[in-house]
Amino acid sequence: MDLGAFGSITFDINFLSSLMSIVIIDLILAGDNAVVIAMAVRSLPHEQRKKGILFGSGAAVLLRVILTFFVAQLLQVNYIKLIGGILILWIAVKLFMEGVPEDSSGKEATTITQAIKIIVVADITMATDNMLAVGGASHGNLFLLLFGLGLSIPFIVFTSNLLSKLMDKYPAIIYIGAAILGKVGGEMIITDPVIVNMLSPGKVIQYAVEITFAAGVIVAGKLWMKWKVSREEKKDHVHEDA
Repeated sequence: MDLGAFGSITFDINFLSSLMSIVIIDLILAGDNAVVIAMAVRSLPHEQRKKGILFGSGAAVLLRVILTFFVAQLLQVNYIKLIGGILILWIAVKLFMEGVPEDSSGKEATTITQAIKIIVVADITMATDNMLAVGGASHGNLFLLLFGLGLSIPFIVFTSNLLSKLMDKYPAIIYIGAAILGKVGGEMIITDPVIVNMLSPGKVIQYAVEITFAAGVIVAGKLWMKWKVSREEKKDHVHEDA
């Protein structure tokens, strides 16, 4: 079936094998994005979580469709992955601080708009692997490309819903989620073309950086929370003395 500019549906072995590859890719790569979404909506009231997940995922995937056509060239530009990695680390620390149960001081209620902003920024920053993998598996067939990017929505929505519920029941998952985002940020930084040309890091160094940032996000979040508590206590003492 010829779909004109949108490619074609042929149901031959090449088409079906590309289709299966895209489904598997989406299943494998949905995890990281689901973690960020689940952590971003965790502070929302329960009745608003599904809306936040759905709107955030939809907006992010729509932007993915547009960016997929440029991402292969974009990733070759120096500092793009480096900046993206730093951004992911910042988001990871922020979400960890908002979600971790020990921190009850000065938490602000998250709105759907704030959650969607975090989801879109983080998803687009992290989605390069998904876009490149789906783009490669589609072999230039626009139908397969759009199908693969669209299919990622239900996978991510389902996984995000499940994770956000599990985080309520088992808060330790927040630590795991923050560590995963730290790992992703570290991987983006160490694989930026500038860093690769400067250091030529091997796999051992790459893994070491990923582990360091995975732990570093949690440590940074904990230290930041202690500093916030200490500052609040000092303010309280000043008001009492006054």
